[in-house]
Amino acid sequence: MLMEAECRANTAWSKWRQVTGAMCDKKVPLKLKSKIYRTVVRPVALYGAECWSTTLKHEQTLYTMEMRMLRRTHGIARLDIVRNEDVRSMFGVALITAKMREARLRWYGHVLRSEDSSVAKSAVNTTVEGRRPRGRPKTRWLDRIGDDMRLLKLSVDDVFDRRKWHNRTRNADPRPWETG
Repeated sequence: MLMEAECRANTAWSKWRQVTGAMCDKKVPLKLKSKIYRTVVRPVALYGAECWSTTLKHEQTLYTMEMRMLRRTHGIARLDIVRNEDVRSMFGVALITAKMREARLRWYGHVLRSEDSSVAKSAVNTTVEGRRPRGRPKTRWLDRIGDDMRLLKLSVDDVFDRRKWHNRTRNADPRPWETG
């Protein structure tokens, strides 16, 4: 999985370099840079995130990638001592880890609401017979889903109320330039 996270980060950097002309141009408004990041770069980094059983190391890899991109885009160095939260609020971008959680829970809700005969639902409900190997157990996808649901105080019954599930699992990007 670490290789997948690093591969996604490298692919996102490649996409960021393709649009670096607009991203690093001082004449381009910050609102447009944010829009480019949210619509072009971040989806590349999060491609397939619904199925990842991430660890803190994987999340840290993507978090670091995101912060380096945002700082370079705005021309803020680490030595400038600007907090990551401030950089993120300037761009109006939610945490990439929160977006990963949103993608996982969106897919989980979709699978649970599907018909009992669907392949995805049968794969989620399948258990492997036998003993696990010695040592610390590897993090499974359902373990991450359980952690995410506990964090958001959700239950399995909430999945079937689409409006509630949507409202509780979606993590919208803040928009500092919109007043209201």
